Amino acid sequence: MAGETGIFLGSAEGARQELVLRRANRHGLIAGATGTGKTVTLQALTEGFSAAGVPVFVSDVKGDLSGLGMAGSPVAKTHEIFARRAQEIGDADWRYGETPVQLWDLFGAAGHPIRATVSEMGPLLLARLLDLNDTQEGVLNIAFHVADEDGLLLLDLDDLQAMLAHCAERASELSTKFGNITKASVGTIQRQLLQLRTQGGNSFFGEPALDIGEFIRTDERGRGVVNILAADKLMASPRLYASFLLWMLSELFEILPEIGDPDKPVLVFFFDEAHLLFDDAPKALLDKIEQVVRLIRSKGVGVYFVTQNPMDIPEDVAGQLGNRVQHALRAFTPKDAKAVRSAAETFRPNPKVDVAQAITELKVGEALVSVLQDDGSPSPVERTLIRAPGTRVGPLTPDERATLIATDAVGDKYDTPIDRESAEEILAAKADEAAFAAAEAQAENDSARSEAAREKQQARVAKEAERTRLATERAQATSPWGKMATSAGRAAASSLGRQVANEVGREMFGGRGRRSQSLGAQLVRGVLGGLFRG
Repeated sequence: MAGETGIFLGSAEGARQELVLRRANRHGLIAGATGTGKTVTLQALTEGFSAAGVPVFVSDVKGDLSGLGMAGSPVAKTHEIFARRAQEIGDADWRYGETPVQLWDLFGAAGHPIRATVSEMGPLLLARLLDLNDTQEGVLNIAFHVADEDGLLLLDLDDLQAMLAHCAERASELSTKFGNITKASVGTIQRQLLQLRTQGGNSFFGEPALDIGEFIRTDERGRGVVNILAADKLMASPRLYASFLLWMLSELFEILPEIGDPDKPVLVFFFDEAHLLFDDAPKALLDKIEQVVRLIRSKGVGVYFVTQNPMDIPEDVAGQLGNRVQHALRAFTPKDAKAVRSAAETFRPNPKVDVAQAITELKVGEALVSVLQDDGSPSPVERTLIRAPGTRVGPLTPDERATLIATDAVGDKYDTPIDRESAEEILAAKADEAAFAAAEAQAENDSARSEAAREKQQARVAKEAERTRLATERAQATSPWGKMATSAGRAAASSLGRQVANEVGREMFGGRGRRSQSLGAQLVRGVLGGLFRG
């Protein structure tokens, strides 16, 4: 399966074909039409890497690679074929056995959930993922910068959308400091985020965020742990898949040190059904994959693509794939014939092998193999019988999957989402506080206005009552009955005054003379007359 220096791939006319471990980080390709044995080759290589102590990450698009976690069985339909193949190529070490696996699923159904925060993704990767132009990318950068200045955590898509809305509300203030922020740009970003959300972005962005180091494990026996991502449903969400890949590759690129060509890879990636990955992929993802393929080799990481046709791989990427396993291709159409010729031209020639003809004649489980030799040069292409895997060919049962999830080294570390206070909650609370303060101020203003209006009305009523009273008095005074009452009052006052005055005069002046009594009477009548006239 795996020696100290290489992984046994199979036999070519009795000669062992091995993938040299110290050249395995130079990337590779497994290609071939449907049903020609690509998946079995992938399993055999994965088993070899694991046995050599190299951790592996594989995206399981069809759902059948989970069988790597279980040993094959002598009662399986494939047993006779595999046993015969082992005998045919002289694989004396072949036996059934499982590999240590960790099961992952961005949706959390078929494995441990994988999450990353919006902050970890960063504005640059998000802008590429969302296919934003320079202006929109600038607005996104401003949102991240303002969040950082204000101490607001950007963990999930709700946080980012709330932050963008907050920046739009403060556009006039922020534009003078950072540059123009238009509602059109914010609206475009929000629409792109909505598209990402509808494809399941809520499942990926959040906490607890995955420690990328979880992918680089060995078990107690020194075997590399195989990380299997359930990608059958994920492929229906290309933006979400792209988000995950962009984050994962970027994280690895950042955390791993430069080590050149180690004796064996630090980690190996297998992207199964890679044509699904590249079809209609965002340009940002293609650029990132090309960058990673070019540069991550020096960090000890190998990337292998598994696809139906080698032409599915972009040229800039394909040119970096030094280790190649080519299963049969069909030449039913001119396009197929072109693909055959193109594939044949990528191998180092071997006078004993007519590559273009052999590609269409290969049996199931047979492939044309050319790998990098110890000196870094590609080996001449050989027609090779691929060794049989020792793990199960086929998916796990639900019970087996549940058992492996519950008993692996990851445990329940990522199974329960965490929703701590972040930008969305803080901005919502501030908005509520502002709304409450505005409501209180409005209520106070309304109350003051009501009190002023009430006092004004009371004053108006009092003034009107006084005006009415005066008018009534004037009316009474000028009416015939009023005049008669006034005259009668004056006459009564005059008569009464005389009587009172005479009596007062007599009391005051007694018998002092008639003149003194007369003066006293006049005085009293004057006073009484004034009273009655009033």
